Amino acid sequence: MHTTYTIGELESFLIAIFVLFIGHSINRHVRVFRQYNIPEPIVGGLVVAAVVAFLHFQDITLAFSLPMQNTLMLIFFSTIGLSANYKLLLSGGKKVFIFLGVASIYIVIQNAVGVSLASLLGLDPILGLIAGSITLSGGHGTGVAWSQTFAENYGINTLELAMAAATFGLVMGGIIGGPVAQRLIGKHNLVSSYGMGRKHHATHPQLVTYDQLEEDQVTAKTIIETLFVLLICVAGAKWFTVFVSEYQLNWLKMPDFVYALFLGVIIANITEVTRGYKPHTESIDVIGTVALSLFLSMALMNLKLWEILDLAIPLLIILLVQTAVLAVFAYFVTFKIMGSNYDAAVITGGHCGFGMGATPTAVMNMGALVSRTGPSPQAFMVVPIVGAFFIDIVNLIVLQGYLSFLM
Repeated sequence: MHTTYTIGELESFLIAIFVLFIGHSINRHVRVFRQYNIPEPIVGGLVVAAVVAFLHFQDITLAFSLPMQNTLMLIFFSTIGLSANYKLLLSGGKKVFIFLGVASIYIVIQNAVGVSLASLLGLDPILGLIAGSITLSGGHGTGVAWSQTFAENYGINTLELAMAAATFGLVMGGIIGGPVAQRLIGKHNLVSSYGMGRKHHATHPQLVTYDQLEEDQVTAKTIIETLFVLLICVAGAKWFTVFVSEYQLNWLKMPDFVYALFLGVIIANITEVTRGYKPHTESIDVIGTVALSLFLSMALMNLKLWEILDLAIPLLIILLVQTAVLAVFAYFVTFKIMGSNYDAAVITGGHCGFGMGATPTAVMNMGALVSRTGPSPQAFMVVPIVGAFFIDIVNLIVLQGYLSFLM
């Protein structure tokens, strides 16, 4: 008899924090994890997910109550927007479009690999798209949406495979990003233009590092003020999502974290021009780092690893090849086109994250890197904007092109 135990909200939140402690402890004792910057939420989250999977096979299901998960994600993306004033946008705007071009080319390649391997393995080519950009560049949400489309229009049930493929991609994206970027940093002797260490705010007060060990001068007042502004972005994003849905403004329909990011950008630039209230950078850094860490630990501890085990061998082969292709593409192409410098290496680690998983995975990869090798504000501006907004549009166009060819 299968038994389900629902873990309360407070206890679930406590476990989410414990996930980070587990990841930190393992990374501290396992040199290879530390050397290649495997993110702590990935390490700790997989341990908890493995325990949950073991209990699942013993007919015991643990259901976590994590109502704050989405809010924490929105808070984090709000901090990215709030730290992107027009001066920073002007200095790195060109890189956004260059990276968009690189990521767009890769989506075409990703689907070509998926469709080709599916055909070679005797599968329906549409399953190659499921094991391509639908779930890998698109994530779980895109996988659900396209599964419904395939079921309604083509009579093909792909939901379970889509969820399993997206889960696989989320894990692998978090695993390969650090080693690929660290290899580039070590091989080319790259260093951050801001230097290493834990006192960047002393010399660069406007810098947001997303480094857990950065020494920040914050007070209760600055934290409360910053949290107030961030929650305006969060509430505004949720309100805008409802508004767009109710009035069926499909041309404005985007993930809610994109709204949060752009609301942060608007507030940051209004305050920069008016010079009234000035967002406190160090408080933004602290709150953003905490929100990202907790959100990712919640996402990882909720993984259903048994879904990966349910993948058919041919689809598993496709996903493993996709992982290798992305690592090679990011290493040789993304890094070179983005400038072959330190920022390019960090962006490369981010590309591995959202090319196989999702934008938060990309940011997690970059956060693990900069915690050891120094800040890269350009990477934290370029990757989230492309991964959270533009790439979904490109993905839709590319997928429509493939479908018109296949069908």
